[in-house]
Amino acid sequence: MATKLDRIEEMSASNPKTVFTSLYHMINEELLRKCHKEMDGNKATGVDSVTKAEYEEDLDANLKVLVERLKKKNYKPQPSLRVYIPKGSGGKLRPIGMAAYEDKLVQSALGRVLMAVYEPKFHSSMYGFRPNRGQHDALKELARLVENGKTNYIVDADIKGYFNSIVHETALELIKFRLADPNILWLIKKTLTAGVVEDGKWQPTDIGTEQGNLASPVIANIYMHYALALWYEVKFKKTCRGESGLVIYADDFVATFQYKEDAERFLKAVAERFAEFGLELEQSKTRLVEFGRFAEEDRRKRGEGRPETFDFLGFTHYCSKSNKTGKFRMKRKTSKKKLQAKMKEMNNWIRRNRHLRLKDLTDMLNVKLRGHYRYYGVTDNSESMRNFYFETQKMLFKWLNRRSQKRSYNWEEYDQLLKLFPLVRPRIYVNIYG
Repeated sequence: MATKLDRIEEMSASNPKTVFTSLYHMINEELLRKCHKEMDGNKATGVDSVTKAEYEEDLDANLKVLVERLKKKNYKPQPSLRVYIPKGSGGKLRPIGMAAYEDKLVQSALGRVLMAVYEPKFHSSMYGFRPNRGQHDALKELARLVENGKTNYIVDADIKGYFNSIVHETALELIKFRLADPNILWLIKKTLTAGVVEDGKWQPTDIGTEQGNLASPVIANIYMHYALALWYEVKFKKTCRGESGLVIYADDFVATFQYKEDAERFLKAVAERFAEFGLELEQSKTRLVEFGRFAEEDRRKRGEGRPETFDFLGFTHYCSKSNKTGKFRMKRKTSKKKLQAKMKEMNNWIRRNRHLRLKDLTDMLNVKLRGHYRYYGVTDNSESMRNFYFETQKMLFKWLNRRSQKRSYNWEEYDQLLKLFPLVRPRIYVNIYG
């Protein structure tokens, strides 16, 4: 099946105008079985409470019945179970839809077919939910635009409730540009409109695509490709007097400009463009920032102090200079908001798990620390990483001393303990310039 999807991707890449009209048959038992094999069995269950292990007990029969229902178009997805998870450190919550296990298989298969068609079409400025691309690649591209280009202004933008604002009819029309199979379109509509169950009550999903739906990332990317990436490249960029650039990760994006007038026009034009797609900029989080190699000097002449900073992908970006050459550098550190959220998360985890044996506790804690380092361990971010490491040490000391009524350790004893069960120290994993 992978080979078949690879061929579809090759055809899509070799002929940009290809429109696929018959791909529904690819969502067959072979592909669904592959999706099942690769599905994470530890994820929370949906409204039917069926686990991967339970579905696997009669896998052949289950898949056969599922494929038959898909062929006859008798397939009707169950509503997703909506839960809320913390969003950052501001107390806001993000809605997540947990689909029934069988629906996850269909969503996964549908996502793979959509990806085979659209991955070659996506603009190079897009980095989210794509193979062999990620946040660190987006950060590298942003560094290249700012440091090697003529960037003097940044548009730091935020889309209000992107996933919840995607218009179903518009999404289907956009997908039809390259995938006009009516059966695939029927299945997409089924998955988008299955509804959700929240507090025991069913609610319709007339707009948006549930985060948690395994086909949502590629549908969201298709929407963003047409709403922003392609429009910017084909239309807006050509109207700019100076250099400009764009970096998109999922629903988060940054645009770079040489001239302020281009940046100001972009802010107005992109708001109008988004309105055509039912999208809206979050005004409180969208701004124009003077930023780049000349920003500091220009602001100093005007008596305005240091250049402003902006946040992107969990990092605060700021104007600085290379320690070696003294030339302009855009540096980055973990954003204050993200650092506070991660510390709060770590503190809660240690509190909940302080009853474990010391070796087990520190082993598990080191897994979490490594995960943090692997993302935030990028060029110039050593100080924030060290802060996280030392704060974690203090949290562990606090909660170990609350395992019983009696104080367990003083600082000297705790230091000896860490020699026996050391916490992994931070290091730089990602060279932004490598």
